[in-house]
Amino acid sequence: MLNPNLDQVQLSKEEYERYSRHLILPEVGLEGQKRLKAASVLCIGTGGLGSPLLLYLAAAGIGRLGIVDFDIVDSSNLQRQVIHGTSWVGKPKIESAKNRILEINPNCQVDLYETRISAENALDIVEPYDIVVDGTDNFPTRYLVNDACVLLNKPNVYGSIFRFEGQATVFNYEGGPNYRDLYPEPPPPGMVPSCAEGGVLGILPGIIGVIQATETIKIIIGKGTTLNGRLLLFNALEMKFRELKLRPNPIRPVIEKLIDYEQFCGITQAKAEEAKQQMEMSEMTVKELKQLLDSGTDDFVLIDVRNPNEYDIAKIPGAVLVPLPEIESGPGVEKVKQLLNGHRLIAHCKMGGRSAKALGILKTAGIEGTNVKGGITAWSREVDPSIPEY
Repeated sequence: MLNPNLDQVQLSKEEYERYSRHLILPEVGLEGQKRLKAASVLCIGTGGLGSPLLLYLAAAGIGRLGIVDFDIVDSSNLQRQVIHGTSWVGKPKIESAKNRILEINPNCQVDLYETRISAENALDIVEPYDIVVDGTDNFPTRYLVNDACVLLNKPNVYGSIFRFEGQATVFNYEGGPNYRDLYPEPPPPGMVPSCAEGGVLGILPGIIGVIQATETIKIIIGKGTTLNGRLLLFNALEMKFRELKLRPNPIRPVIEKLIDYEQFCGITQAKAEEAKQQMEMSEMTVKELKQLLDSGTDDFVLIDVRNPNEYDIAKIPGAVLVPLPEIESGPGVEKVKQLLNGHRLIAHCKMGGRSAKALGILKTAGIEGTNVKGGITAWSREVDPSIPEY
């Protein structure tokens, strides 16, 4: 429980009206509302998770909110990132978030950090705040946020989402576990697809983000039982919650300083290997592919390694669907061999990453191919705008 000097915290007449439904709750009351006003919360990210939790923390009366983000609003964000609106597309997310927060509650102080949080700046950014809420979507940043919270002894309210499933807990609170107790080692790079690759139900981050906001408020007012030591798992398709116990690992490494988290998560090495692979791999632009298709030649086979549902959304004329999972498991390799029959191979995906991976697998099977740079996204932007982007 945080211990501000409540004698120095006063509510205005307008705030008594605004928070009246809190004030009549015995578990909150005047003292709890003053605690909320005195509290400072840092939110890392204003995406799917950051959107609902910032909205509800502002509405609840948190006195100071810090926001860390360096991205701009994209139209594909609007399906789930409800703090942003159509008029903010192309503009900084933190500005959009601040505008909406102050519309909800002009009493809230909003601090903006339009930067990528890193080992160089994390401690300075985190230090002034009582609680950190992790709304990130990648492993290096999650480990970084965790370690900064451990070093500065800050509660870390954690959430993550993927497709139809989400999880939430409270780390580094009252002697409880931290993120490294749940994930001692990061998964191999590329093992867990991003939301851009795997998709996410737009409502899901709303549920998990509101849970994070709820846990944050409970810590501030010192009421209820938090998720400290419990990992809450949610499946939206089955509409089921379940819990797993979490305990500190007695033999976990001691966190003494912040490190290079991209290197720790294998990202640096993966990028180097990807760059080397791209240098060795034959590539072509979408305009070169268009010229080839228009030429009428039939000495090549164009394969699309995306998933079937993506293929239904948009496709390049003449492309044959051979999903990457089938290539990875083996049957797709045989299918490609049958399709080629002496022809040369060209492969594409959404943006070029998965097709490069597919060609790497096929190369080990003795099949050389050419990757389409930028994939069908580049095709839509540079060749045929009628093809929808997703």
